[in-house]
Amino acid sequence: MPSDFAPIVSLLVLAVVVSVLIAFISRLFGPYRPTARKLAPYESGMRPYGEAIRRIPVKFYRVAVLFILFDIEVIFFLPWAVVFRDYGLYGLTIMGVFFFILAVGFIYEWKVGGLEWD
Repeated sequence: MPSDFAPIVSLLVLAVVVSVLIAFISRLFGPYRPTARKLAPYESGMRPYGEAIRRIPVKFYRVAVLFILFDIEVIFFLPWAVVFRDYGLYGLTIMGVFFFILAVGFIYEWKVGGLEWD
């Protein structure tokens, strides 16, 4: 059983080692000239103004969550399409119910203005 996970563990170890190695080499050989202005929160050479923490409108989060929700639900259609003939009428009925729930959620978000951007 543990030998089944050996390729995954070795890939993770290799990814960590390569990441640390690249970061170390770039720090060692790359240009590094810190100044007070570069070490400011934005590192852009501009003086930061105002507070670093500010309120972000909720619509950004709502749109992101809606995108993830509908994107993941649509991804479920591909495996169903692959095995559609194996499930027959039962699979069609279940996917019809799934699509109906998806459509109701989409129509609800459309009606309450969740998809509008001002």
